[in-house]
Amino acid sequence: MKNWKLVSGILSIVLFAFVAFQSCAAGVANILEENGEVGGSGGIILAILMLAGGIVSIATRKGGKGGNIALIVLFGLGALLGFTTAGSFSDLYIWSAWCAINAVIAVIALVKGKKTEE
Repeated sequence: MKNWKLVSGILSIVLFAFVAFQSCAAGVANILEENGEVGGSGGIILAILMLAGGIVSIATRKGGKGGNIALIVLFGLGALLGFTTAGSFSDLYIWSAWCAINAVIAVIALVKGKKTEE
């Protein structure tokens, strides 16, 4: 799990810039079209949660129950927010799925960590 946390953390930090830029463009498109969607704003918040999750993932890669719980919360909130606010911004579903995958793997690491302690 240590290697996965490092890789997912680095990828999440790199993807942050791409998601933030894409979400800004989607937000501008939503404003210009006056369609009432909030996919751009949801994408910005998802990008910030992805950045925070990536940093926590790298910082806590060597273990600890608290780090896994923080990853579950950060990536879980990002996934939930992305799936609910995507609208016509279909790429947000991809970034939300990335967050969901990271949250599930953090749950697996948390459960696996409990079993090795017993």
